[in-house]
Amino acid sequence: MSEHTITVAGVAVDTRHWIGGERVASTQTFPDVSPIDGSTIGDISRGTAMEAAAAVAAAKAAFPAWAATPRAERARILHAVADGVEKRLEELAIVETTDNGALLRSHRRGVMPRVAHNFRFFADWLLRLNHEDFETRGHRNQVSWDPAGPCVLITPWNAPLMLATWKVAPALAAGNTVILKPAEWSPLTASLLADIAAEAGLPAGVLNIVQGYGAEIGDALTSHPDVRRISFTGSVPTAKRITESAAANLTPLSLELGGKSPLLVFADADLDLAVNLAVEQYDNAGQVCLAATRFLVEESVAEEFTRRFVEKASALKQGDPRDEVTDIGPNIHPRQLEKIDGFVRRAIAAGARAVIGGHRTDGQDKDGRYYEPTLLADVAQDSEIVQEEVFGPVLTLQTFSTEEEAVRLANDTRFGLAATLATGDRERAERVTARLVAGTVWVNCFFVRDLRAPFGGSRHSGVGREGGTWSFDFYCDVKNTVTAPNGWSQDHG
Repeated sequence: MSEHTITVAGVAVDTRHWIGGERVASTQTFPDVSPIDGSTIGDISRGTAMEAAAAVAAAKAAFPAWAATPRAERARILHAVADGVEKRLEELAIVETTDNGALLRSHRRGVMPRVAHNFRFFADWLLRLNHEDFETRGHRNQVSWDPAGPCVLITPWNAPLMLATWKVAPALAAGNTVILKPAEWSPLTASLLADIAAEAGLPAGVLNIVQGYGAEIGDALTSHPDVRRISFTGSVPTAKRITESAAANLTPLSLELGGKSPLLVFADADLDLAVNLAVEQYDNAGQVCLAATRFLVEESVAEEFTRRFVEKASALKQGDPRDEVTDIGPNIHPRQLEKIDGFVRRAIAAGARAVIGGHRTDGQDKDGRYYEPTLLADVAQDSEIVQEEVFGPVLTLQTFSTEEEAVRLANDTRFGLAATLATGDRERAERVTARLVAGTVWVNCFFVRDLRAPFGGSRHSGVGREGGTWSFDFYCDVKNTVTAPNGWSQDHG
């Protein structure tokens, strides 16, 4: 086995970059640490501006041939990638659980199947991508989607492979080449994706993967003049730096950022349903950008809602995410855990009351990366805990007395990624939904995602939309060709 290969639960993972169809090592490394027990999984090649330039050069060189590859052939290769994901689903699941601490059962049953589906969906959507011709004073208008060029895709650590392929699949389907930069806290499944793509026949240089810290390699990627698109999922501060970096080249951006989404519970709602929706917000230890972390509950049912919520949330089992009975695993990193704990301590000092939780969970592992499922009440609308994204298992509870007040509280943050609404009144649902500032609104459900639908955020939750044709609109230069009638000097039949 190579000195650059580590073994994770019996799965071999190469720790080097993937550039131009070859493994490339860096002179320096960074440690990849499992949040489950704080153990070091391995040392990963630490990219710099040199590796960034090499990856962009490889993507630029591979672009003309890939862009000219017929749609059907691109789709065939993407389906072959999906086949490879399905073949290695168990390996991908255990490696990602070890790397980022999310539940193994979720990776097996939902996340990794979704990875394969991402490739299949965009492969199939490519083949149906079309706009009907239309006429203007007898002139024919034809809309087409031209590949843009090398794309830099920067992805987060909370659902590493699924969120990476949400970007990689449409970018490749559109005929672009890709430089993927995974989060340094969870880089391993991206490396496995490189192996899968190569085995599926993806040409060298079409997919490149570089690892490292944002300040050392990310800036070099986002400021590169040969990059034609940048898609980023992550925090608002990082998005601002990327925007500044890309500005000199006017590189188009797609940004899916943080959220502080509300769950509105009206008195006419099915309370059992509402409570189930509420407890679901602890999924992935609260490390979900779409999570409805602010409960807004009508006063007349707030006490009963809280009682039922506490009963159900208290039954959640926290522990090793590889255990089938575990409901909540660890948080990703000591720095993230400290951030979560700081939010809670400051909120309690400011007068908030911990209905449940409020502390780190002692005794889980030597680094203490587990935080109790927490619900804070008696919080002010303008407080930090209500206004800022925690990205951990910390929720807040507020009450309202009128529909008007509910909408006002729901919209009163700088974010607008999603919202969830529980009500038994169809007309109310339509009224409230129309007034909520959010990229996605769920009514009496949560986290139902269709790849045909647009996805993105409003306000500080993002810029642009991806999904279905919206993805191709971003990853392509959309062209309109206008042809005059009867303007040909020759007709070759």
